[in-house]
Amino acid sequence: MIHYQLRCAAGHEFDGWFKGSAGFDAQAEAGMVACPCCGSTEVGRALMTPGIPRKVSSKSEVEILPPEPADGMPAAGGVIPDAVRAALQKLREEVEKHCDYVGKDFADEARRIHNGETEPRGIYGESTDEEAEALAEDGIAFARIPWAPRNDS
Repeated sequence: MIHYQLRCAAGHEFDGWFKGSAGFDAQAEAGMVACPCCGSTEVGRALMTPGIPRKVSSKSEVEILPPEPADGMPAAGGVIPDAVRAALQKLREEVEKHCDYVGKDFADEARRIHNGETEPRGIYGESTDEEAEALAEDGIAFARIPWAPRNDS
C-alpha cells in the first residue's frame, strides 16, 4: 500500500491509500478518486513530506492522545471530521440516486432478491439488529452504513 497526499482542482487537500502508483493513476484517470470536500474528480498528488519515524527507546515514551474535537456531526467517540462527513453525505446522495428505498421491509426485500423471487436491484432501508444478523447468517450480502444528514439540511 502507498499513501498519497492529494489535492483537488479547488485546492482541497486530503489523503488516500492505494495499492501502488499505477493503482492511483488508473483510479484517478477513471474519475474514481473524488475530493471529500467538494466531490471534484480532478485530483492529483500534492507535495508530501517524507514519513521518517523517530527512534523510541522504550514504549513508555510513546504518548497516545485522544483525537481533538472538530466541528461536525456527533459520533460514538466524539464528532465526525468535516472530510468524513462530506464523504458520507456523498455516499448517501449516490445511494438515494441509484437504489430503491424499501423502508422497514429491507430485510424481507433483500431476502426476496437473494432467493430470486424479485428483480435484482440496489435497495436501502432499515432493519433491526436481529434482522441484520439473520441476513448475515443466511449469507445474504448487505452493508450497514452511517446515514449522514443531507448537504441541504
